[in-house]
Amino acid sequence: MNLKHTLLGAAAAMALVPVTAHGAAHEGPRGRDGDVKIIYWQAPSIMNPYLSGGTKELEAASLVIEPLARYNEKGDLVPWLAESVPTVENGGVNADGTQITWVLKEGLVWSDGTPVTSEDVKFSWEYCTAEGGGCAQAEKYLDVTAVDTPDARTVVVNFGVGKPFPYGPFVGAQAPIIQKAQFADCLGPKAPECTDANFSPIGTGPFTVTEFRPNDVITLAANENYRDEGKPAFATVTFKGGGDATAAGRSVLETGEFDYAWNLQLAPDVIGAMEAAGKGKVVADFGTSVERIMINFTDVNPDLGDERGTAAHPHPFLTDIAVRRALSMAIDRALLTEIGYGPAGTPTCNVLPAPAAYASTANDGCLVQDIAGANALLDEAGWMPGADGVRAKDGVRLSVLYQTSTNAVRQDYQALIKQWWSEIGVETELRNINASVFFGSDPGSPDTFQKFFADVEMYTNNFDGTDPEAYMANWTCDQAPRPETQWQGNNMPRYCDAAYDALSAQMATTSGIDARAALAKQMNDMLMQNYVMLPLTHRGRVAAHSNTLGGVIMNVWDSELWNIADWYRIDG
Repeated sequence: MNLKHTLLGAAAAMALVPVTAHGAAHEGPRGRDGDVKIIYWQAPSIMNPYLSGGTKELEAASLVIEPLARYNEKGDLVPWLAESVPTVENGGVNADGTQITWVLKEGLVWSDGTPVTSEDVKFSWEYCTAEGGGCAQAEKYLDVTAVDTPDARTVVVNFGVGKPFPYGPFVGAQAPIIQKAQFADCLGPKAPECTDANFSPIGTGPFTVTEFRPNDVITLAANENYRDEGKPAFATVTFKGGGDATAAGRSVLETGEFDYAWNLQLAPDVIGAMEAAGKGKVVADFGTSVERIMINFTDVNPDLGDERGTAAHPHPFLTDIAVRRALSMAIDRALLTEIGYGPAGTPTCNVLPAPAAYASTANDGCLVQDIAGANALLDEAGWMPGADGVRAKDGVRLSVLYQTSTNAVRQDYQALIKQWWSEIGVETELRNINASVFFGSDPGSPDTFQKFFADVEMYTNNFDGTDPEAYMANWTCDQAPRPETQWQGNNMPRYCDAAYDALSAQMATTSGIDARAALAKQMNDMLMQNYVMLPLTHRGRVAAHSNTLGGVIMNVWDSELWNIADWYRIDG
């Protein structure tokens, strides 16, 4: 297979461009602008993205640890720790796509002053794929059979199949390089036990951790060994976690207490009123973020003990597609989106809504609420209303526990959906969990979105870059969180279908934008038409920064903090 002209088709002819400093100003010594204050109302619980699938952890860690390449604000792949992005044209990718060769920038050092070498890159793969461990980003290393290190700066990634898109390993905030010396004794089951390394990783990024308080505050200092002279402009970062989106927005837009607020999941009139105070600016853009309800295919009855929430015990009623479909039919996605996001959201029937080339139109029927149709469907399936109005069949009642993180917009969604489900004879118990816990990394907690000890749960997810291969692989059988993976993995529903796995494997070896788009749509449609999850809103990413903070560029394709080395204080 010759991939010379099709290698980058999956990213819609994504350009490979050199990384540049955006918005850099007021050149001078490193640390010249004092402290920058960032607030994430979902507080990070760890600084190791391999042990958490939460966006808050990925982004906090991106201040410290970095990948070989990442995506800029246009979705273009740009070199970061690597000299350049390998392609077939420049000789970095072999003709059949089974090998990609990266070369580290010369003179790279860790924040402790020791050299960054190809062995660190190889180790990062070994860490994520170690036997007996659980890696939240395992899909980034699909099909990797070996990583060779012919010299200190050269990394050769070998794939077991030809990869038209070989940019999964070591690319983006989800797959950074970690220091072998620091994590060498943290492989497999030992990974969660390495508290010092997980809270304070040694990195190559613009900042280093000086104190980490889980689910609270992180303090960081400028990395004195950072590769760009005069950067970062800020000497320290105060990274505050916790609270809620409303307080976070006010702290930037109204009081000026903070410089940057992430994920302002607020009703449009609320955020508009805040911005009118004149102390800051709202920045937003659309990427691939979808607010969705995940359906649990497993039984979470506590009586099942260690087998609770595992494939050994199918769900007592959500394994009936008629029930799943009825739950979807009862929802008015347009009303939810109007109330929750306004112009910052669009109703969707797809878990893969973007880039446009990958967006299916086969599921658009979900945009029309159909309470009567849902009731008729449940009647036909034998789920009949009892004296209390709740449907039942063979002694099993349609009673669901619906969980999500604590947030005003999400609680509005829950309340409306509970009402609609009551109209089709489904009883709903609502539960909201502190976001720092819900999206946390503790494998012992019963309340994480990965453990999913509820019938349905709601949250937003997205992926790095513009190619969905690794993202769509999230719902293969082996991605199901379970005790053997320390509850890591991204297949929260525990859905398993050999036909879906086969499509995922096919996409890994398929080149050309049209062919890859057709496969991605087919996978999306299989998930949607089996009601594995119920997409609700394709939502933009919304943040705010103070008027005195310069250099901020919203990036929906990577970490929002991707270019913090270029942030600076605006005088006056």
